[in-house]
Amino acid sequence: MYQILAINPGSTSTKIALYEDDKQIHEKNITHSNEEIAKYDHVADQYEMRYNEIMSFLNEINYDVKNLSAVVGRGGLLPPVKSGAYRVNDVMVDVLKNIPVIDHASNLGAIISFEMAEKLEIPSFIYDSVAVDELEDIARYSGMADIKRKSLAHALNMRAVAIKTAEDIDKDYMKSNIIVAHLGGGMSLSVHKNGKMVDIVSDDEGPFSPERSGRVPCKSLIHMCYKNDEKTMVSKLRGKGGLTSYLGTNDAREVEKMIADGNEEAAMIYEAMAYQIAKGIGELATVVKGKVDAIAITGGIAYSKMMTNWIQERVEFIAPVHIHAGENELESLVLGTIRVLDGKEEARIYAE
Repeated sequence: MYQILAINPGSTSTKIALYEDDKQIHEKNITHSNEEIAKYDHVADQYEMRYNEIMSFLNEINYDVKNLSAVVGRGGLLPPVKSGAYRVNDVMVDVLKNIPVIDHASNLGAIISFEMAEKLEIPSFIYDSVAVDELEDIARYSGMADIKRKSLAHALNMRAVAIKTAEDIDKDYMKSNIIVAHLGGGMSLSVHKNGKMVDIVSDDEGPFSPERSGRVPCKSLIHMCYKNDEKTMVSKLRGKGGLTSYLGTNDAREVEKMIADGNEEAAMIYEAMAYQIAKGIGELATVVKGKVDAIAITGGIAYSKMMTNWIQERVEFIAPVHIHAGENELESLVLGTIRVLDGKEEARIYAE
């Protein structure tokens, strides 16, 4: 029996869970106030504070960390990596502390996991990092020589859901073509061909979401940039875009209440979001020349029957649609780690 601790740091929270094999035995969402976070100039500086909070919780539940078989953290913003597991090492920690691609809270997953595991002399891993990049070469062209497309998406949950969906249809993930749409505060879509995430629609290239604008007309955007400063424009695109821009809320449940109360504009905007998600799925179907085995819809908004029904109506002609609601990131980290510990998957060694 394995006992595994999974760590998923967010901007103002650290989600952790203890598992015995694939069964969760404890979970905690440790929240950090904005005032507390504001004390630190860089994300890596938060390491000790978050580490102590985790240890405090484990002490509260009287858990002996010596029982742990492994620690796994959310993979941060490294230079491009392959999918699957990486053993955390000094090189990875140094990159995440000193030269991360972006100073992002997820970078702390590997740092904290490594520190904890080193003391216990057990392995630490990351799994399906945010930086997973398996794009085919043809997918890297943006249309402007100065800009190369990058693979930054909800890789952890999307790949886990793709594997689950392959199981649902009784096919080998490594021999399947599956499209996954992750619907959350930000949205990203991906197509998985024979076990690789070969193309994506990122959250700035595709459908608008509760708080992000997604793909917008370039010429109009250029004009807006000359009228606003950079900070304002980033906020309009990421944070105050999407449903927030149109309806003043980033909560899909509030929008559905507006619709139930007879707000026709809210209904049109909400359906437009589903319409754009469906277009993104159709776009990715062309990558595998229409040979799609299944479509999966996941993320928090996948709990909405209204949203998933609208999407399904538009895309079920492509392939059967499977709903896997929720983000399930901690579970995904653990299941990947178990595959490594069982010898079904080999952990890569990170080298800068």
